[in-house]
Amino acid sequence: MEHRKLRGNGVDIHVAIQGPSDGPVVLLIHGFPTLWYSWRHQIPGLAALGYRAVAPDLRGYGDSDAPSEISSYTCFHLVGDMIAVISALTEDKVFVVGHDWGALIAWYLCLFRPDKVKALVNLSVPFSFGPKDPTVKPVDVLRKFYGDDFYMCRFQEVGEIEAEISEVGVERVVRRILTYRTPRPLILPKDKSFWGPKDETIPLPSWLTEEDVAYYVSKFQEKGYTGGVNYYRNFDRNNELFAPWVGCKIQVPTKFAIGEQDLVYHFPGAREYIHGPKFKEEVPLLEEPVVIEGAAHFVNQEKPQEILQLIVDFISKF
Repeated sequence: MEHRKLRGNGVDIHVAIQGPSDGPVVLLIHGFPTLWYSWRHQIPGLAALGYRAVAPDLRGYGDSDAPSEISSYTCFHLVGDMIAVISALTEDKVFVVGHDWGALIAWYLCLFRPDKVKALVNLSVPFSFGPKDPTVKPVDVLRKFYGDDFYMCRFQEVGEIEAEISEVGVERVVRRILTYRTPRPLILPKDKSFWGPKDETIPLPSWLTEEDVAYYVSKFQEKGYTGGVNYYRNFDRNNELFAPWVGCKIQVPTKFAIGEQDLVYHFPGAREYIHGPKFKEEVPLLEEPVVIEGAAHFVNQEKPQEILQLIVDFISKF
C-alpha cells in the first residue's frame, strides 16, 4: 500500500493507494469520525482483483490538511477535493464508494459531476439527505425532531463540543462512537452521560482491534475533531448552495446498502424512503437496496468481506 499527498481543492489530501497503476480506479470515501483506514479491509481486496483502490483522508482528517475556517468545509470544497484526487490519478471515469459523510459527498459528486463517475456504491446514508427547499434550515428541522441534544445539533456549538471531547479524551470518544449500536438517533446530553464513567471500560467488538483503536486515536489526537465537525456546521449553508440542483436526479448506476441496526436506518421515514418508490424516483439507476443483517452504522468495518463482495459484484458489471 502506497501513501502519498495529492493537491486537492487548495489543500493537500493524503491518500492510501493499492493496486495496478492501470487498473480501474475505485475511490473509497470515508465518513465521520473515521479515516481512510476504515477501508483497510476493502483496499487490498480490490487491489487483488486488479482494481486501483484509492482511499483519501478527507480535508480536516488524518494526514490531510485541515483549514481553520468553518466556511472551508462546504459541499463544494469537499467535492472539489474529490475531483482533484480523481484528476490527479486518471482521465477516465471512476467507481465511487462512500460511507456516512463519504456517502453524502459521493451523492454530491454524482449530482455535480456525473461525467466523472462510472458507478456508485453508497453505504448508510440514502439520497433523502440531498438538495431540498433552499429556504429551509436543516438544523432547525433536526432540532425540532430530536431536540437540542441531538448530536448534529450539538455539533453546531463552536468550541463547546470540542471542549467536551477534550475533557472526555480522544480514546474514549473513539471507543464509544465506533461501538455505538443503538438503533435510534444519537443523543449527546450536556451532562456528558453519553460517554459513560471514565473508569468504565468500553469493550471492543470482534471487528475492532486495539491496534485499530490506537491508529484512530493517534490521528485524532494530532488533528482533533474540529475539521470533521465543521462538515455538520455547513448543513444550512449547503442547503442554500444546493438551490440549482433541487429536483435533479442521480443519473449514475447505483447500489445502496445499510446495516439493519444502523441509527440512520431508524431515523423517522428512512426505511419508508429506502424501500419505497421515492428513492428509485430520485436515483433512477438504483438497484434494489440491501439491508445487512447484524450490522450497525460502521458496516464496511463490521462486515468487511460482505461489503467487499457487494462492491465487486456491482462494479464488475461496468
